[in-house]
Amino acid sequence: MTLIQTAVMSAPGLHDFIKANYLETLALFPTAALLLLLVFIISVSRYFRAELKRTMQLIVILVFSLVLQNYLEYRLTEGQVRWLARTLVAVYGYAVRPLILLLFMKVIAPERRFGWAWALVGVNAAVNLTALFSHICFWIDENNHWHGGPLNKICLYVSVILLVGWFVLTLRVFRPQTRKETWVPVLVFGMILGSIVLDRNVGLMPQPVTYLTLAVVISCVAYTIWLFLQFAREHEQALMAEQRIQIMMTQIQPHFLYNTIATIRALCRRDADKAGEVTEKFGEYLRRNMASLDIVGLIPFRKELEHTRLYAEIEMVRFENIRVEYDIQDESFDLPPLTVQPLVENAIRHGVRIREKGLVRVSSRRGEGCHVVEVWDNGTGFDTSKLEALGSAHIGIRNVRERIETMCGGEVKVDSQIGAGTRVTITLPLRDDAGEVHV
Repeated sequence: MTLIQTAVMSAPGLHDFIKANYLETLALFPTAALLLLLVFIISVSRYFRAELKRTMQLIVILVFSLVLQNYLEYRLTEGQVRWLARTLVAVYGYAVRPLILLLFMKVIAPERRFGWAWALVGVNAAVNLTALFSHICFWIDENNHWHGGPLNKICLYVSVILLVGWFVLTLRVFRPQTRKETWVPVLVFGMILGSIVLDRNVGLMPQPVTYLTLAVVISCVAYTIWLFLQFAREHEQALMAEQRIQIMMTQIQPHFLYNTIATIRALCRRDADKAGEVTEKFGEYLRRNMASLDIVGLIPFRKELEHTRLYAEIEMVRFENIRVEYDIQDESFDLPPLTVQPLVENAIRHGVRIREKGLVRVSSRRGEGCHVVEVWDNGTGFDTSKLEALGSAHIGIRNVRERIETMCGGEVKVDSQIGAGTRVTITLPLRDDAGEVHV
């Protein structure tokens, strides 16, 4: 009789065991529901790529199969001896635990091969499979008692190695920005190690579900949620980087480049010193725009103001009919790069350039519980109710609003009257030294 035939003959007995203990069987449903919900969250998430989703779903399936493996092994310790079924179930449990850790490592760094880890998982599975024909790892005796061989702890050693590798890889890849973000991997690491200690203290006493398996289930849920938050942040940062490129490209339009170069060329003929001054400012303006691509967070308002002055001074050379004034009473705060300068550019390009005496005023002050920045002009104005339909003409305002709201929790308000001018007001909440919003 083959091993497979023996296992099949044992199946009806397993069914009777489970049916006779239906209350314990029903206890598996909360775990199944929790893991099923996790599969659903992974499936609908837009932060997980298709390949990543498949790996995460496989992990959840393996975790639930580990719960079932624990339960079946517990049931097989009772009644008549079914050494083959119990051995196969035990081998599966020992083989799948390191595999789950390895798959989590693949989720963290999918581009890596992890050849050494796959080798450890394979060796562990092979050694445990020897229980079918030798006592080198473990065996079940004629009294249905489990015995460990010389290599019975290979699963433990391989799992600990992979657990340490997973923990180090997590911190290296995601580089948590605050201590609060680190506590989930630390908790998972400690919980799994603690559960191993608890299981060893239990000894050979049968358990429907081991402490280690419970820890794996809880850790899987907690770590998946943590990964979801990390990938969501990476997604937002990628969008912000794309937006920064878009903003920079809108600020360095070809017509601005060509017109500035033409202005410098004309100045070279009549005022070489002035041409050199404008060239220097133009070069610094371009350098600051390019540097803004590498800035993920906020910058001091003072730096944004310096960049705005550079742009305004170049434009005032090109258009002698405009003037940009400043009333700066507060500059002790941060804001996203390229926020004030695009507003000044909008005011000049779409507002005051056609005026006989165009005026743009940039001001800042300390409000009640907030910092306030205003860009006012006496230009042509526009219908603010049609702001979204104005296309590229006012894309700068929309970009500034989105970044002020998402990065600072602030607000951008636009007041404009056709023929009278426009006022854009940026309101930023006060923050303490730790960066927390001060109410």
